Amino acid sequence: MVQDTAVVILNWNGKRLMEEFLPSVATLSQGADVVVADNGSTDGSVEWLNSNYPTVRVLAFDKNHGFAGGYNLAIEQLSEYKYIVLLNSDVEVTQNWVAPLREFMIANPDVAACQPKLKSYSNKSMFEYAGAAGGYLDKYGYPFCRGRIFDTTEKDCGQYDGTPKDIFWATGAALMVERESYLEVGGLDADFFAHMEEIDLCWRLQLLGKRVVAVTDSVVYHLGGGTLAAGNPRKTYLNFRNNLFMLYKNLPLKEGKKLIFKRKLLDGLAAILFLVKLSFGEVKSVWLAHRHFERDKHRYKNQPSINMLKHFTESNRSVVVDYYLKGKRIF
Repeated sequence: MVQDTAVVILNWNGKRLMEEFLPSVATLSQGADVVVADNGSTDGSVEWLNSNYPTVRVLAFDKNHGFAGGYNLAIEQLSEYKYIVLLNSDVEVTQNWVAPLREFMIANPDVAACQPKLKSYSNKSMFEYAGAAGGYLDKYGYPFCRGRIFDTTEKDCGQYDGTPKDIFWATGAALMVERESYLEVGGLDADFFAHMEEIDLCWRLQLLGKRVVAVTDSVVYHLGGGTLAAGNPRKTYLNFRNNLFMLYKNLPLKEGKKLIFKRKLLDGLAAILFLVKLSFGEVKSVWLAHRHFERDKHRYKNQPSINMLKHFTESNRSVVVDYYLKGKRIF
């Protein structure tokens, strides 16, 4: 039987992670083919896959195309599939996890992307940082989730279970997309390099008139932190810069400029707080992020006429005020 769904794991020298996590994916992804897109690994990953998982399809690239570039290249090649799941190599899946996602997308053709409930691999009663039960942006463009605000994650007590919920963005750690829509909006933005590229993708899908949904009947466990650790100046730089890129390219130009002005003030405050903590690398990262944003923002043209943030009541709040001034730690 020909499958219409592929689970694609992007790998670069991740043999150790695949040894730990691929068994659950290969065994429990009923109704989908499993594909590993290898970004020119030199650790024997491809050889290990061919020897131990001959039923797993391998797309062996000649070099490291990065996260966005690697997935874009893989999805372009996988033309026989209607639905693609972008799955991190550090995710443990559960029995029949693909079916709820696929069935919901089939029943709702206006949905271009959806995610399962993302829980912590190291503490399975807790939500995981990188997506939890679905994400939103606040009025200043700060991302937060049902189950995670800033660095605070909630215990999963079923509070977000039930009917699938429209969200602003879905986690890139376990993201099902409708291939045609993904390609229509240009896939992941390779200029982001890492961090927030899935939020940007979901924003563009909604500008296309599509929906993004969290389907909590599907559950996976994410190890997380595999790219750059919290407190890493490079991560700080990417998060600050990419957030500005995302706002500039996806908001109407006048509204985007107004919001970016406010964000510059808030980012300046963040830099002062880093300075008080003597985190000089972080201060430099914020400065570089803004400098490089101003230098490179002009690559993004043809801003939309619609402000998608206004379509979500969750975007009326400020998570900065709620979290730091009002002490609200849960969604």
